[in-house]
Amino acid sequence: MKLKFLSLMKPLYWETLAAILSFILMVVAMFVSTDIAPYFWGAAFIIGGFFKAIEGFKSTIREKALNVEFLMIAAALAAFTTGDFAEGAILIFIFAVSGVLEGFATAQSEKALTDLLKIAPQNAIKLIGNKEVVVPISELQIGDIVLVKVGQQVPADGEIHQGQASFNQASITGEFIPVSRKEGDFVYAGSLVVDATVQIIVTKDPRESVIQKMIEFVKQAQEDKTKSEKTITIFEKVYVYFVIILALGVAFLTPVLGWLDAEEAFRRGVIVLVVASPCALVASITPAILSTLSHGAKKGILIKSGRHLEKTQGINLVVLDKTGTLTTGVPKVVEFVHLQKCEENLLVSTIVNMERQSTHPLAQAIVDHFPNIKSVELSTKEVPGRGMQAEMDGHTWHIGRFDYQSEKEISEKLKGAYQRGETVVLVIRDQELVAYFSLKDTIRDSSKQAIQHFKTMGIQTIMLTGDNRHTAEAIANEVGLDGFVGDCLPEGKVAYIQKQKQAGKKVLMIGDGINDAPSLVTATLGIAMGSGTDVSLETADIVMMNNNLMNIPYLMKLTRHMQSIIRQNVVFSISVILLLLVTNLFGLVVLRYGVIGHEVSTILVILNSLRMLSPRIR
Repeated sequence: MKLKFLSLMKPLYWETLAAILSFILMVVAMFVSTDIAPYFWGAAFIIGGFFKAIEGFKSTIREKALNVEFLMIAAALAAFTTGDFAEGAILIFIFAVSGVLEGFATAQSEKALTDLLKIAPQNAIKLIGNKEVVVPISELQIGDIVLVKVGQQVPADGEIHQGQASFNQASITGEFIPVSRKEGDFVYAGSLVVDATVQIIVTKDPRESVIQKMIEFVKQAQEDKTKSEKTITIFEKVYVYFVIILALGVAFLTPVLGWLDAEEAFRRGVIVLVVASPCALVASITPAILSTLSHGAKKGILIKSGRHLEKTQGINLVVLDKTGTLTTGVPKVVEFVHLQKCEENLLVSTIVNMERQSTHPLAQAIVDHFPNIKSVELSTKEVPGRGMQAEMDGHTWHIGRFDYQSEKEISEKLKGAYQRGETVVLVIRDQELVAYFSLKDTIRDSSKQAIQHFKTMGIQTIMLTGDNRHTAEAIANEVGLDGFVGDCLPEGKVAYIQKQKQAGKKVLMIGDGINDAPSLVTATLGIAMGSGTDVSLETADIVMMNNNLMNIPYLMKLTRHMQSIIRQNVVFSISVILLLLVTNLFGLVVLRYGVIGHEVSTILVILNSLRMLSPRIR
């Protein structure tokens, strides 16, 4: 019940309720006697116009300028003074309905964006003496010591106080290979502990989290205005005064000049006040943008500001990071080499059953490579930061990174694997190398499709990566990129983007790691993968929460569709204003039809904008 009450407190609910009550009062006014009908019309006017009047008053005080709300209230009051009670009430009612629809677009945008915020770990295990106490992460302070067990995420940035373990920092650095950390080493919040329990001392306020930054993004997206919106806002401020002067001129100057009698002149002046108001024009842009933000959010595209939608147009160069962007950051076995020093079935069975005891992603990749191996009981031990150890039939087995004896020929093969950018996992029996695995990152399913779509759109694609040339070339060829730059450090990425921009290119940068943050800021438009670091998420203009690269060409098409909707709205709203103004000059428009024509055009514009909530994109 409490939640329902809180939801009812939202302004949009009250505005909707006011519009409904206003409509009911107008219906009643149509069926009661003419003596008391004005009271119902007046009540409908007051209730329907209350929120718009408050909004207009606050905006006038804040902006120190009159606005559309002022024009509508003034027009309705003028209608009442001439005895046109129904027209005045209908004007305010339809104006209230348009406000509710615009509020609906805003609410949908905010809801969809807020729903995207991932649920972060809520609690941490804090050590108080020898006691383990579960506390909310928000209560952690610098200097607190927390216990992080295998499979848990580090709750806050800090240093290892006690223990040693491997950490999967893919969400931080973009690299899928876990790193070994010992006492005194720094670890990032969000890192996943792979193989051992550790104690960590908090060195940074945990409230500086991705979630908190995402909430700020939501607020910014709601409040920030595009260039088009700013232009319309400036136009509205000037145009309102033009309408007022025009209406006063028609109402009071035409009788002085003898063109119209006083009563007819005042009536036409009121009509000018109604039909020349830029309600539809003002509503041509914002609902369309908010609806687009909402639709993008539902697709997993977090757009921080409507301004960034405009930047998607004209992009002619897409620059991509490799790890975590074009690739998944999940390893896969590309080669298994058996050195014929023991029986293969026994070897494979031992390897798989040892690796099944590990939570390391490389171990999981090896297990997945041999899906039909029977389970065997083994006594295994995980050596933090190195791999697995087991005793079997009088032999000591090691899998991972351990010292070994090997011939020169084998060492050359391993060297070749390292040069190809592959990760090597060694299988050692009694300190002798008996087999090894080469693993590589896997390319995202959406990468090839996205690159192909960019090509059909005439957009050049280039990969910038810190990997060596051999690895970079293999990925570039497999994905179908137009080019690549290997051994590219963060400053090299920035320099490349700056050079392309100076050459007249509009550059879209897509990345996910800390080292991508400077490039995301430098580019014309920066897009971060949702699995990226908090730094890249903060600096990027747009975030792909579901890591689907196909959403980027979709976003470009979505923006084109939005701009088409906005152009339709602007042309339609201006045409209606001109039509009603011209017909009013010849006395062909009565107030009621002027009200209906003007306000219905506003509603149609908003409804057209709301099509962006479920657009048909080809």
